[in-house]
Amino acid sequence: MTDGGPAGAVDSAGPTRPPVLSAVDGIVAGLLTTGIATLLAALMTVVGATDGQPSPVAAVAGAFIDRTPPWLKDLAVSTFGTHDKLALLVGVIVVLTVTCAVVGVLLAWRARVALTVFAVVGGIGLAAVLSRPGASPTDAVPTVAGVLAGLWYLARGTQPTPPAVTANPTRRLVLGTIAGGTAAYIGSSVGGHAARATASRTAANHPLRLHNHLVIPAGADLHVPGVAPFVVPNDAFYRVDTAFVVPRIDADSWRLRVTGMVEREVEVDWATLQEQEMTEALVTLTCVSNEVGGDLVGNATWTGWPVRDLLAMARPRAGADMVLQTSADGWSCGTPLNALTDGRNALLAVRMNGRPLPFEHGFPVRVVVPGLYGYVSACKWVTELKVTTFAADEGYWTPRGWAARGPVKTESRIDVPRTGSSVAAGRVVIAGVAWAQHRGIAGVEVQVDDDPWRAARLAADVSTDAWRQWLLEWDAPRGSHTIRVRATDGTGRQQTATTAPPAPDGASGWHTVTVRVQ
Repeated sequence: MTDGGPAGAVDSAGPTRPPVLSAVDGIVAGLLTTGIATLLAALMTVVGATDGQPSPVAAVAGAFIDRTPPWLKDLAVSTFGTHDKLALLVGVIVVLTVTCAVVGVLLAWRARVALTVFAVVGGIGLAAVLSRPGASPTDAVPTVAGVLAGLWYLARGTQPTPPAVTANPTRRLVLGTIAGGTAAYIGSSVGGHAARATASRTAANHPLRLHNHLVIPAGADLHVPGVAPFVVPNDAFYRVDTAFVVPRIDADSWRLRVTGMVEREVEVDWATLQEQEMTEALVTLTCVSNEVGGDLVGNATWTGWPVRDLLAMARPRAGADMVLQTSADGWSCGTPLNALTDGRNALLAVRMNGRPLPFEHGFPVRVVVPGLYGYVSACKWVTELKVTTFAADEGYWTPRGWAARGPVKTESRIDVPRTGSSVAAGRVVIAGVAWAQHRGIAGVEVQVDDDPWRAARLAADVSTDAWRQWLLEWDAPRGSHTIRVRATDGTGRQQTATTAPPAPDGASGWHTVTVRVQ
């Protein structure tokens, strides 16, 4: 007597296939499903048949990110740093593998239930795909095809199997892994390279019309070993965003629209943007999730067209106080209108440290706004600027518990010596960086134990929008010592000692390290 599955699949005495082989069947079915779906999704992306995210694994991960509460986001960033998306991918793969293994074992007992569970899991992936920004009904094709292939593979396992095949999982494992793994690899490779986007980025490395040519004085970098460089290289610059799959956009197809409360809507394309007179500016970017003493902050030279010039073409209407920036991947942020029009170097950036933007940092165009945390200003892959009000619209993170406006707080950090380290008695260099974008750093002070605060030596002041390095030489006696730092910004306001977590509007407090002097 069967459970209602395919005839002859399972009898009441229980499964005829070893649990290990059954689990392997489930995992291989999962490999086949994700592999085919990934391949088809990549092909759709390459031929331009989608504006969404048709890969179910990526879509599920993206949907998870969208529903992440602030406390969990902070935990992920503080635990994994810029590797948070890799950790999420590993987590998705682990959960999917375990689920498929359970489905395989269940298949040996209750075939119909197992197939239903597998279909439900596929349905979750399909729902995630259709929920992504820019999704269309055709985006369902890769997931549906993959799930059908997985169900077919599992259904074959419900048929009577010769004892020799039943006892040996190697054949199924090898064939399924080859099929699913190859499809996933090809799909990832084809989709990841995005040949047209890569070619357009290569072609973007041409001379621009520059309003100014930035020269960084030698005194801006104190060259203290262990201290973050004044200008952080592109490949070392922190990355925090919600894009599980980095958008790779062909610059020639890129468009930016200005909409909303404007006298006239404006649209610019890549060719038009390249004709504009560009500005070079040193701007330090800071993530609101950065803990006191954290490394989610970096300084770079950005080249771009002032946002105020584009907004002037559209002529914002009276009453507007916010610009809702929207990314190609659907992410958005609400930026105070005055921060984009008050004369600061708010840019539609096309270059980072003299090179076309890396894909991870927003190629072809991103927004850089000095003085604001990234979650309310730094829109990568920007495609729309909607002039509106804070009362009418809100960015991605605001309904998730973060403040609507995010001015950067004055902060300082000790880079050397590191907390918990041991140093030799005698002359010791204490050094680090301090930032207060759009206000500048006027002074930095260091305190060792309960000694009086001492003024540190500052590196050259290049821009109020860039961080400053600092150092203090300390005659270190033997023993355990606590070192803390505080900064004063260009308005004369001192960094607060009040400790606060990143949520809802940025961490605060004095960075403190403990060292052992031997």
